[in-house]
Amino acid sequence: MDVKTLSVLPKGMDEAEWLASNTITFFKNINLLSSALSEFCTTRTCPTTRGPGDVTYCWTDDQGKKVRCSAPLYTDYTMSYIQELLTDEQVFPTKAGSAFPRGYLFLVQRIFLYLFRMLAHLYWAHFQDIVRMDLHPHLNTLFAHFVTFGREFELLELAETAPLEDLISALCSQYRY
Repeated sequence: MDVKTLSVLPKGMDEAEWLASNTITFFKNINLLSSALSEFCTTRTCPTTRGPGDVTYCWTDDQGKKVRCSAPLYTDYTMSYIQELLTDEQVFPTKAGSAFPRGYLFLVQRIFLYLFRMLAHLYWAHFQDIVRMDLHPHLNTLFAHFVTFGREFELLELAETAPLEDLISALCSQYRY
């Protein structure tokens, strides 16, 4: 599979529409994978949300305050926040001819940041569980496509993805990046 080909903007397609379509698909797939692992990601096993390099991911509340929380709670906050955005017609319009709002790209970047952190947590804290469930081929393919797409449209910051750069290089070369 060539994830680069899957990621580039098809000729004649509106970029905002392409971003919206793929963002929704990534959200659904990551949500499904995360749900499949929910019995392993509990407040007991993951009292904080950790990622590669032993970084702790904090949720930012409505007042802009960083909140340290368990991985299940972080997942719930993340998925609820993204779901809210994806179903908001003012942000992700579904009617033909509707315009995407100012700041749309920033919101897509924010969604990608949160989704990347969820994937990073799954790799860091639950990869053995993923392998036991034989889900690693799905996770690896999803991750390679997600990162390739994110880089194609500058949705992910290198500083954020750097701790997983070895994995990214290995997977993206496997999927012909």
